[in-house]
Amino acid sequence: MEAFRKLLTSLIGSVRDLIPIILVVTFFEVFVLKQTPDDMMTILVGLGFIVFGLTFFIFGLELGLFPIGESLAQALAKKGSTFWLVIFSFALGFGTTIAEPALTAVASEAADVAAKASAIANTEAAKASYALGLRITVAVSVGIAILVGVIRILKGWPIHYLIIGGYILVMLLTSVAPESIIGIAYDSGGVTTSTITVPLVTALGVGLASVIKGRNPMLDGFGLIAFASLTPMIFVLCYGMVVL
Repeated sequence: MEAFRKLLTSLIGSVRDLIPIILVVTFFEVFVLKQTPDDMMTILVGLGFIVFGLTFFIFGLELGLFPIGESLAQALAKKGSTFWLVIFSFALGFGTTIAEPALTAVASEAADVAAKASAIANTEAAKASYALGLRITVAVSVGIAILVGVIRILKGWPIHYLIIGGYILVMLLTSVAPESIIGIAYDSGGVTTSTITVPLVTALGVGLASVIKGRNPMLDGFGLIAFASLTPMIFVLCYGMVVL
């Protein structure tokens, strides 16, 4: 009964979240374009699938991923094994990123553009190698980002110093990196914040900060996603300087 109530709450929340999008699209269709779609029934069915899909996704996060992330972080912290906590953090960041569909799409598109611009050989093997190199670079960078973020929580380092220092490094690298890699590097920071990485990493940070004495989950538990967005830019800029 409790699970059904939570599911219903998620359903209501999904409908509420989609209402602004529906209103915007309806306004431009009716009042600006002065037309109505021919396949209205298909659109309504599609909206229904979106509502239910979003509902089950959010419900699944609350039911599965958040508890898993928090319980693993707390168990490893209580065990007192910093080594395994660090290994788990890197593996979590790498594993959730390497197969990210958005990253795969961006890497593939980047390889095609690089080949057309003669930055790499215009062969399928060269493009596949370039795309795979991008994906591995980003995945490793996210793994290191989560690793550094966990160490920050353990040590109590101020997050703003690390973030400011990271963006200063990005600007310095941008000034010497090939122009063809700069946009890709900046976009790579966005595609890493996926629907799987974000909830798991957030739960990891909050769970870890909750179990460590002297740490505040609100102050120390968040911020890992900032690292996950920042470090890919640094690593991909370096990747471009080596490969291109």
